[in-house]
Amino acid sequence: MKKLRILVVEDSLTVRKRLVEVLNADPHMEVIAEAADGKQAIALCQDLRPDVITLDMMLPVMSGLAATEYIMAHCPTPILVVSSSTNRGELFKTYEALAAGAVDVMEKPQADDAAGDWEQRFISTVRLVSRVRVITHLRARMSNTAAAAFRAGENQDLPAPAALRARSCELIAIGASTGGPKAVVQILQALPVDFPIPVLIVVHIGEPFGFAFADWLDGQVSLRSGVKIAVNGQPLTRGVFMAPPTRHMVVRNNKIILDDGPERHSCKPSVDVLFESLATEDAGTVAAALLTGMGSDGARGLLALRRSGATTIAQDEASSVVYGMPREAALLGAAQDVLPLSDIGPALVRLAQGRKTP
Repeated sequence: MKKLRILVVEDSLTVRKRLVEVLNADPHMEVIAEAADGKQAIALCQDLRPDVITLDMMLPVMSGLAATEYIMAHCPTPILVVSSSTNRGELFKTYEALAAGAVDVMEKPQADDAAGDWEQRFISTVRLVSRVRVITHLRARMSNTAAAAFRAGENQDLPAPAALRARSCELIAIGASTGGPKAVVQILQALPVDFPIPVLIVVHIGEPFGFAFADWLDGQVSLRSGVKIAVNGQPLTRGVFMAPPTRHMVVRNNKIILDDGPERHSCKPSVDVLFESLATEDAGTVAAALLTGMGSDGARGLLALRRSGATTIAQDEASSVVYGMPREAALLGAAQDVLPLSDIGPALVRLAQGRKTP
């Protein structure tokens, strides 16, 4: 069996040697090169074409973010961000890297980690990242005029998918995992500044990266009501609310409740937990979208919503970073429509407006 060829990029010699030791201990992996800065990482990537890159964000000469942008534009390679950053600005760079095409993020090993626990998660995550089909990701940004037109909904005159015609909703729920940060940004950027209904989001992004993610996301969109981490007991109001790390988010009696129950599909928060709670509320006024991600979390919850009368959407394979969760939903018949990512935001705007397409 061919070994996974890995490039390790880390400026701390101590941490770098630890990563290399863990990876080389796995019989199916080999570290083919090491780099201490972003510029060296780019050169090695171009010369050696590794299967996976593990990449720190805070690097000398050229940052991890700049290296990610260049690599994804010129020699696309699955990137796992391995970071210990807790500083807000540094965390924001991690989210930017995920939006630029990095596949996933995990924390560096800590002294108090249980023996073998971090190593097992690291190997598992590298293996997962290696399976992702990456594409050239040019970070060309739309002009301010084009972006404003897009967010204002001027692209909403496209024909609606069949299941979405003559439908409306009063609440939107979105679930995502691997590749989710980039997908969620694109959907929220399609919403107009005065989007009138609540949006609930569950993204699998663990501590310490999850809490600041809502703040970063808020800076990427034009929504007047903003993006916030959900608070236990708050009433459902206009705005975008994210489940915090390590807590499930459910809806009961028109309020957001944070639940400390067990993991589902090894996930907490879980998309299934949110979707299933909405299926027991007034599901006919709910629209739910299940986006890119590894595994099956959210698929059965989406099916429960569809059976309860909600409008259900799954992201299609071509636009998914990992076609796992939405694939499971499609196989179950949980999705009324399977749409490319670029169509999901406009579809949700149409539903919120209660717009009927002839």
